[in-house]
Amino acid sequence: MRGLIRRPVRRMEQAGLRTGLRWKLSAAIALVAGLVAIALSLVVHNAARVSMLDNARDLADQRVQIAQRNYELSGRPNFPAIKIDDPDLPDPLRAKALEGRRASFVSDHRGVPDIWAAVPVKDGHVLSLHSHFPDRSTDVMKDLDQALVIGSIAVVLGGSALGVLIGGQLSRRLRKAAAAANQVAKGETDVRVREAIGGVVRDETDDLARAVDAMADALRQRLDAERRVTADIAHELRTPVTGLLTAAELLPPGRPTELVLDRAQAMRTLVEDVLEVARLDGASERAELQDIVLGEFVTRRVAAKDPAVAVRVVHESEVTTDPRRLERVLFNLLANAARHGRPPIEVTVEGRVIRVRDHGPGFPEELLADGPSRFRTGSADRAGQGHGLGLTIAAGQARVLGARLTFRNVRPAGAPAHIPAEGAVAVLWLPEHAPTSTGSYPLLPEQTV
Repeated sequence: MRGLIRRPVRRMEQAGLRTGLRWKLSAAIALVAGLVAIALSLVVHNAARVSMLDNARDLADQRVQIAQRNYELSGRPNFPAIKIDDPDLPDPLRAKALEGRRASFVSDHRGVPDIWAAVPVKDGHVLSLHSHFPDRSTDVMKDLDQALVIGSIAVVLGGSALGVLIGGQLSRRLRKAAAAANQVAKGETDVRVREAIGGVVRDETDDLARAVDAMADALRQRLDAERRVTADIAHELRTPVTGLLTAAELLPPGRPTELVLDRAQAMRTLVEDVLEVARLDGASERAELQDIVLGEFVTRRVAAKDPAVAVRVVHESEVTTDPRRLERVLFNLLANAARHGRPPIEVTVEGRVIRVRDHGPGFPEELLADGPSRFRTGSADRAGQGHGLGLTIAAGQARVLGARLTFRNVRPAGAPAHIPAEGAVAVLWLPEHAPTSTGSYPLLPEQTV
């Protein structure tokens, strides 16, 4: 099956509001600050109200005592607002006075507290005082409530600002860590997440960064070990495979000899391809740049490879590239089209862009999403011979050239996805400027053309 350049799959984000860490943290702090401010405001309000009521009751009690002494001396209340056996006296307070106890009481009259005080006298009567909650105390409570509301709002706003500040700093560190991790995923092995986030504060972000760095180092070491093993095995196989091919050529002519030669040649090709992939993965390849006329170069190389393939030069251009690697990419694309597609195969050169199209069933959608896979050789609708390394090598050589290799299927305009493709197109985009630092790097995601 064709190997493909990996490309990102566009997915629709789930519906809903996407919020950043700073706003979530700010909202959480604001909520907690609001709840704390409300609780404290209620406590302060109730404490102040109770204190003022207690003071009013004490004052009423003192006045009742003075009236009691005057009554016992002169037989008259002789004090303002003092009444004898007031019929409006609240029942709980009247009961206390009849028991011979001095007491005070607070009642609620249309939302305003009323202060009562009563004391029994020697002749069985009850002296009582009825007063209202002082206007000054009411004003004080209103001012206190206003101050508590303003303070609560200030606390919530301050908490929100603090949450934005703290969350913003943490969010920036996480974004830097994510950007550095993406660079590591793209093959930039020198990047360290811990160095990228910087800062002098040590928190869980540093632990995460160190864990990612350690994971990247372990993964790189494992991949390097696997590449070395693969390269060593392929290198060790070259000699016996070459000997096998030589020995097969000495066999007497006939159908069995042809079969042995064919399988020996296939094995030799596989070994060479595995070695080439190992070199590309090991970042040991470098381009040897030359100036070439692209249309003329492609026309001559394709004619030598397969004269039946039509080449059309739309716009000629001169490029700086490695001719040997460019030829390798071109031949792999042609071989892939011949093996998995159907004729006619067409090559188009337009400026710095080379397109190779066949008229087969197209690329499987899962491969367009997953990218090239080594040793994955076919599907039910696009089967064929091969070992799955053709386009993997083409992609690696394209990266060495600083070029971009993309793939797409050809469908009628507006046709749904289930309609069979009318062909497959591989597009090689050569860079506008000569690459200054070429080499083979791990496979990068490519955009759809």
